[in-house]
Amino acid sequence: MVTTLLVAVVALALIFDYTNGFHDAANSIATIVSTKVLTPFQAVLLAAVFNFAAYFFIKDHKVANTVAKTVHEEFITLHVVLAGLIAAITWNLTTWWFGIPSSSSHTLIGGFAGAGITNALFMGQHAFAAINSAYIFKIIAYIVLAPFIGLFIAYFITILILHICKRAKPATAERWFKRLQLVSAAALSFAHGTNDAQKVMGILYVSLVAAKVINSGAAMPEWIPLACYTAIALGTMSGGWKIVKTMGSKITKITPLEGVAAETAGAVTLFITEHFAIPVSTTHTITGSIIGVGLTKRVSAVRWGVTVNLLWAWVITIPISALIAGLMFMLVRHW
Repeated sequence: MVTTLLVAVVALALIFDYTNGFHDAANSIATIVSTKVLTPFQAVLLAAVFNFAAYFFIKDHKVANTVAKTVHEEFITLHVVLAGLIAAITWNLTTWWFGIPSSSSHTLIGGFAGAGITNALFMGQHAFAAINSAYIFKIIAYIVLAPFIGLFIAYFITILILHICKRAKPATAERWFKRLQLVSAAALSFAHGTNDAQKVMGILYVSLVAAKVINSGAAMPEWIPLACYTAIALGTMSGGWKIVKTMGSKITKITPLEGVAAETAGAVTLFITEHFAIPVSTTHTITGSIIGVGLTKRVSAVRWGVTVNLLWAWVITIPISALIAGLMFMLVRHW
């Protein structure tokens, strides 16, 4: 049945999707803004349009299904979802404030899992009885794999482009790559929409099941994907300028050619992982792609001090989100 708690959970889920949009907008637009191909406003408009465009093409929500199954159904209550969302929003806003491109995907999954674990303890069960280990291990594995996949694809795309264009006039090549970057940025934004919007869809679906509004295994109500794609697109329109600076200039300097390579590599990686229902981090993927582009020049072209700080943020995102969610669950479980 529809209750005040369910309404609050749905509202918070869409707020999280909105924060995901402005937090991860930087991933889609950082290189195209840094290369001055588009102004910041033009870039966020392009990213928002292609974030939402994914709604019309993705109908098999496999990533949403993966997220929904990270916690076993018998341990999912509206209070678990509420606590997980509060933790995820808190971490998203904290990392955005400090300009740290952490993963919205992983803070959501960490919060959901942490609240589920805490609920299992209150139910007198083993802590990890709540967790679907097969799904969690796959997600954790791709924390490591996704940036490396992006790195290797970006490295080889850059080398290939340099080989093909070695006789081109620099001014002509620059002009063409500025045009091509519009295509690659749009592809990355579209891929971001296909992967990231689905994560909150999974959370909303299990919320409706927990509230007994729909039965487990029922088709996802159409309003869920529409609301999620709308929220993430509106969030993208709000930008995320602190993270744009980190992604677009602090890791390595980017030219239009390199922007095309990094964005294309990021989009390809996201399309592959969406196909295999893996909720990877767009942040991790594009960061790896930017590093891959930098490595084609020389190892020292990558600012490794900045990169190490980013790696630490990635490592701590899931456990800190889980801890915050556990504490929040203890506070809200009697509401």
